[in-house]
Amino acid sequence: MGRVRDALPEPVRAVLDQYERHLALERGLSAHTVRAYLGDVVLLMGFTLGVLDSAFAQTTPRMGDVLSPEDEGGEGKTGLAESSDRGRQPAPADLGGVGLDLTALRGWLAAQRAAGAGRTTLARRAAAARTFTAWAHRRGYLAADPGLRLVAPKRHRTLPAVLRQDQAEGLMAASAAGARELDPVALRDHALVEVLYATGVRVSELCGLDVDDIDLGDRLARVLGKGAKERVVPFGGPAAAAIEAWLRQGRPSLARADSPPALWLGARGGRLHSTAVRRIVHLAVGAVDGAPDMGPHGLRHSAATHLLEGGADLRSVQELLGHATLATTQLYTHVTVERLKAIHDRTHPRSG
Repeated sequence: MGRVRDALPEPVRAVLDQYERHLALERGLSAHTVRAYLGDVVLLMGFTLGVLDSAFAQTTPRMGDVLSPEDEGGEGKTGLAESSDRGRQPAPADLGGVGLDLTALRGWLAAQRAAGAGRTTLARRAAAARTFTAWAHRRGYLAADPGLRLVAPKRHRTLPAVLRQDQAEGLMAASAAGARELDPVALRDHALVEVLYATGVRVSELCGLDVDDIDLGDRLARVLGKGAKERVVPFGGPAAAAIEAWLRQGRPSLARADSPPALWLGARGGRLHSTAVRRIVHLAVGAVDGAPDMGPHGLRHSAATHLLEGGADLRSVQELLGHATLATTQLYTHVTVERLKAIHDRTHPRSG
């Protein structure tokens, strides 16, 4: 990706630098998200300017001969520059000479489809392109926003794997049994699994917790979510007891003089990373008979599903999980319906 970016004209790189700062500082996106957004835009600009590897250019079409206007619900060509303008060097505050128009956007997606990109990848990259062109238009780098008419195939939404409630109980019981040995790591892992399932927080939110973010009296955790949005999530008695045991008997054994105020510490006294949390959860869930393989996000799915099965309303679950829109939370209702159908098919005398 860096090689493609370096091959772009300096004025284009300058615009991308400003866009990167916008994503990181103004929108407050994580470093991982910024890299993903920017990487897609770099590929788009490299394709439009013809600086991608020749091997890629030979195996993919340049324009919209795979994604036709009918595929995207638009007609004809609109935008800033005709193809004859594509070799012109753009001014620092003008992307017009790049030829970043609707035809170029369609051609970029068409090239990827021809190269075997899936619907999910195409949908993500189309979203990244639309986000960039909207920003560039607002900043005056584009005279019009060609992304407004860009439509990509909708991604397939698969139902997430979740634990049954009895499997979740088995996971917590097995984890608690290990913690009774009072090993600091076992105490930490048990508290970590309890908190993930009790709150449904993201792994990044879990790793970002500091000791002061936990209120054991009111059983509340203050987490920093996507877009630097803070929210408070409740947790139950078992999670509170596990956290208290970890803070009293486990964390002091791992803490060093230079340890951060992080709630979760690794073996060397530093803040626990998300990679370690994924490994911990995979091992813990793997010990439960019949449980699907999953990581921290699987416990988040499970928590949401079990809340809905227990009668929680969708809006409350949305607030708990920190979803920006209710549509994202509604995915879990499909999980619940599928499970109810399976139970009906298995137990109802007239299901056959």
